[in-house]
Amino acid sequence: MSRQVEERKSAASIWQGGIILGALAALCTALVATTHHYAEPLIKANEQAFLEESLKPVLGGIKYQNEIKKSMLTLPLPHGLPGNEPAVIYRIYADGVPAAALFVVSAPDGFAGPIKILIGVRMDGSITTVRILQHHETPGLGDGIDASKSDWQLQFDNASLTAPDRKSWSIRRDGGVFDQLTGASITPRAIIRAIKETLEYFEANTKEIFAAAPSGPS
Repeated sequence: MSRQVEERKSAASIWQGGIILGALAALCTALVATTHHYAEPLIKANEQAFLEESLKPVLGGIKYQNEIKKSMLTLPLPHGLPGNEPAVIYRIYADGVPAAALFVVSAPDGFAGPIKILIGVRMDGSITTVRILQHHETPGLGDGIDASKSDWQLQFDNASLTAPDRKSWSIRRDGGVFDQLTGASITPRAIIRAIKETLEYFEANTKEIFAAAPSGPS
């Protein structure tokens, strides 16, 4: 008889423990949901501020009024831009008029893999500036594309498909006008090709880019 009583007490204890754990889990979930509800506006505001601060250096001093994140386009494959992944475009407006587009694309044929690039393009087709966002190039060689390693990227500032002309969009070794990196030619070739293809895409699709509805987070 005492054994049955003990078993009943043990079962009751297990049930009580389960109820307490369930109540604690529900309370924690409610606290997390409440915290997220009140923190979400601040998180979004911080994300927007970080995004705009990150993109400002690529704008080349262009004054703008729109919230950059709300003008984002995400283009699924196939999209016609360089890279084997979705491309992102941020439309920049000044006084309600298109002023520039920022492209996040990928050069798929880097020496050590894809190279993610941020390219700013004015409405006249000239480049504001270029920034390398991500790469895996060899230290001491291909990693010279990184702004923290050299000023190699700066040679693209204000360049366009007419200055230099299209045929000159290659490294000097290949008859073009752009510098390569000491001991590395595959990496700069890949980046120059990606930049040129981006400019050609912008040239052919400017109206469509600014007419499309945003597809990024609001």
